[in-house]
Amino acid sequence: MPETQGDRAIPLLNFKAFTQGTQTERADFVDNLGQALEKIGFFALEQHSVAAPLIQQAYEAAALVFQLPDAIKQQYERPELKGQRGFVGFGREHAKNSPYPDLKEFWHVGRSPSALGANLWPVEVPQFQTVMTALFQQLEVCAAVLLEACALYLDQPRTALRDLVRQGDTLLRVIHYPPLPSTAAAASLRAAAHEDINLITLLCEATAPGLELLQTNGDWLPIQAPPGHLIVDTGDMLQHLTNGLFKSTTHRVVNPENQGDRRFSLPFFVHPAATTNLAPLAVCIDRTGGIARYPAVSAGDYLHQRLQEIGLA
Repeated sequence: MPETQGDRAIPLLNFKAFTQGTQTERADFVDNLGQALEKIGFFALEQHSVAAPLIQQAYEAAALVFQLPDAIKQQYERPELKGQRGFVGFGREHAKNSPYPDLKEFWHVGRSPSALGANLWPVEVPQFQTVMTALFQQLEVCAAVLLEACALYLDQPRTALRDLVRQGDTLLRVIHYPPLPSTAAAASLRAAAHEDINLITLLCEATAPGLELLQTNGDWLPIQAPPGHLIVDTGDMLQHLTNGLFKSTTHRVVNPENQGDRRFSLPFFVHPAATTNLAPLAVCIDRTGGIARYPAVSAGDYLHQRLQEIGLA
């Protein structure tokens, strides 16, 4: 079994065990990753390939951007982009089926060029483009390796999942959770309970606690990545492809005890190409009882449906 972070924490995997380890260590990594995504849908990753100083620089640049006046930030919010590039204002997004908007604002950085449109960069903070582009590239490399391990666990060719994301609409979301406004509804959260849309998510350590995941017994488990760790979780698209073998676990970001506290986070949402068929893989149907639990649907159509449900399309 992989090491864990404390008594009630998620599994902790060592990235270098897969990229630099012995044959046995690589096989153990694949098995531990698969078991974590089957049973919990989350794991933590240490000794990964994303530079810690770069993550710190990204948060510093993000702080400068979100300190800009609202009038300036709104110049980078384009309705025709459906929130998939540039700035998305405070309270615009809500979790599926939630009556309350999430208490956050964010900036989306995607692959360029893309059919979704060009990235929008704040000229007021020029280092934002340099740092976020570099972070996107490093996270993309790390994610591709993790998808290789996923494919091996599923008895697929090593590059089967990695190949799906080469032209995918992967997004780096730079999130700012500002101090809680006095006008916020009592039941509103920084991010209400939800599941990720994509294949897998890589989450850089946030600047403050708040992330919680829903356990099978109905309790919420607080998760905070230690310095130098990434948090990785299954998204709905990978749950579809694996016929539910890999769990897309509900999670949320709760409000702080001190309403004046800020929080920043950097989730990296790894998406397949829009034409990808999300119908369950035959091997996964066999491993989950022999019946397909999810219909065939393209990744592009599924994404559009989910964007409508969360208020971005």
